[in-house]
Amino acid sequence: MGNGTDEIMVEKTGENSMDEAPISSDSNELSQSGDEANLEQESSSEGSFMELYEESLRSIQEGEVVRGEIVQVDKEYVLVDIGYKSEGQIRIEEFIDAEGNITAEVGDKVEVLLERKETDEGLIILSKEKAAKIKIWDEIKKVYEEDKTIRGKIVSRVKGGLSVDIGLQAFLPGSQVDLRPIRDMDSLVGTEHDFKIVKYNKRRGNIVLSRRAILEEERMALREETLKVLEEGATLEGTVKNITDYGLFVDLGGIDGLVHITDMSWGRVGHPSEMYHVGDRITVKILSFDRERERVSLGVKQLTSDPWSNAADKYPSGTRIQGKVVSLTDYGAFVEIEEGVEGLIHVSEMSWTRKVRHPSQLLSVGDMVDVMVLNMDATKKRISLGMKQVEPNPWDVIAEKYPVGTTIEGKIKNITDFGIFIGIDEGIDGLVHISDISWTRRIKHPSEVYKKGEEVQAVVLNIDKDNERFSLGIKQLVPDPWNEIPVKYKAGTRVTGTVTNVTDFGIFVELEEGIEGLIHISELPKDKKGQSLSRFQVDDVIQAKVVNVSPQDKKIGLSIRKLEETSEKPSYSSYLNSHGSGATSNLGELLKEEMMNLQRHSTSDNEEGSDAAEAQEGDNLEAETESDMAPVSDAETAAEPESAGDGAETVEASPAEPSSENVPESEESSADASDVELEKPDQASN
Repeated sequence: MGNGTDEIMVEKTGENSMDEAPISSDSNELSQSGDEANLEQESSSEGSFMELYEESLRSIQEGEVVRGEIVQVDKEYVLVDIGYKSEGQIRIEEFIDAEGNITAEVGDKVEVLLERKETDEGLIILSKEKAAKIKIWDEIKKVYEEDKTIRGKIVSRVKGGLSVDIGLQAFLPGSQVDLRPIRDMDSLVGTEHDFKIVKYNKRRGNIVLSRRAILEEERMALREETLKVLEEGATLEGTVKNITDYGLFVDLGGIDGLVHITDMSWGRVGHPSEMYHVGDRITVKILSFDRERERVSLGVKQLTSDPWSNAADKYPSGTRIQGKVVSLTDYGAFVEIEEGVEGLIHVSEMSWTRKVRHPSQLLSVGDMVDVMVLNMDATKKRISLGMKQVEPNPWDVIAEKYPVGTTIEGKIKNITDFGIFIGIDEGIDGLVHISDISWTRRIKHPSEVYKKGEEVQAVVLNIDKDNERFSLGIKQLVPDPWNEIPVKYKAGTRVTGTVTNVTDFGIFVELEEGIEGLIHISELPKDKKGQSLSRFQVDDVIQAKVVNVSPQDKKIGLSIRKLEETSEKPSYSSYLNSHGSGATSNLGELLKEEMMNLQRHSTSDNEEGSDAAEAQEGDNLEAETESDMAPVSDAETAAEPESAGDGAETVEASPAEPSSENVPESEESSADASDVELEKPDQASN
């Protein structure tokens, strides 16, 4: 405005001076011509300035970015001179940083966007932020067209990828973050990277970035360099790219190689992650390289020598060493005595005295143990170790400490079906077999008599050092009662007992506590139905006769039948002595009389019939006599000589021996015959 006013003032002043100055005609002509020239010059200058002014106004359009200077900063606005007829306003909020500080200062040059030339109040509205966005879009266009990179910061994780700040919000898909899938993308939030612009849409405000494209370019460049030095036997450095159960994938520079778990160490490796982590830099040796398939096999342990090459010299048999338990199995424990060299402690070599069922009873992984080398096989890479060999064997002195026959006392540590185990010394237990608990009592299970933890006494029966067995006996604390049984229960002795069991072959009778005898079925009398066992039940108290005793087999044979026979014979002999003579006389007379009558009234044919009848009657009498005097059964016959050999009393009078009544065999037979013949007269009379 100042320039325009000055021009007008100059123009008016010129007019007044021309009116007031008196001049001559020539002078007037000259003066007039000069004035005309000046006016023309001034008019042309004024016209060019106005044109420039108008051009400056026309060049600044709404929506364009211009450069200006901050001329004033107040509480609400910042005034910026952009060379327009008046200064433009920008809200102060656009100059406040993240910490709340005002970044605008008078004299600062800034790029702004002309939003509106003039408002109703005649103000020019500017925007610094919008100007920055427009400038960024221009830069994005340039980067995209020239295939360059742009720097940005990952600010957050969004659906399907990440949000990146490159001046504007851009989207980084999850597939474009890295060369391989990233499991934890949250770890990338806050990091800065270079990106390539895959596509953009200014109208929609969409920008898609890629970091993978840059990494692939870098990888291809490294690949070419790596291929130049890649050959078998070469040593290279790489980065652990991925870890699996079977090994490591190492990035050698554009090419990945595999270090199998067996090539990681000469020693035991449970899992590759125990030794390395993703991102670790490691040195590897090229074991093989297939250029066609682009497969590289790598090794770490091959960088050092095999420790088994001199293990036989370092660890001869008998060497005492210390190692670390690295693994437990059902059959033993593996101990690492140096890196790459392991030995096995079998469960049988862990303790002299304890029965180790599993190594975990004594050892845990990571324990340090003292062991002795028992055997070395370097070719098969095997070392046999022993734990118990580093300590003296207690079985070497146990026989001297507890000789056979010694009475010991200890606690019952365990009860099994076959016996009880008694603690003797540290780690040494003795076994009392179930058969050595009692001389006489029948024990089905040791728990019937003893309980775990109970203090008992026992006698040392045997010590087997080779098999590490210690045999004890409890019944040996007292004499064997069977040594006195043959004297106490002689053959022929009458005994009383209680039926304890009834079986198909006989009945068992308890004579005293723990002493039982057997009455075989053949030694039992039969009832009217011919049954032998029907009238006997458990807990019945009965009497029997001892027929044999076997201390070796611990058996006593009993008989009820012989007991009854023994009691019947004295009565029978007494009867014969008191009635035998009269019966013999009457029978003879009756027979004589009958014979005479028959001779009188019968013919010679009748005499023959009478003889035949008499012969038949004689056979019947003889058969009855033989039945009464029949010998005992085979079992009785076999038992009696044994009893007689043992000095037993006479059980039964045999036909060959005279009875206590001295009744001859002929008299007994005739007496029986008389009893039979007495019935005939009655029959005849009837």
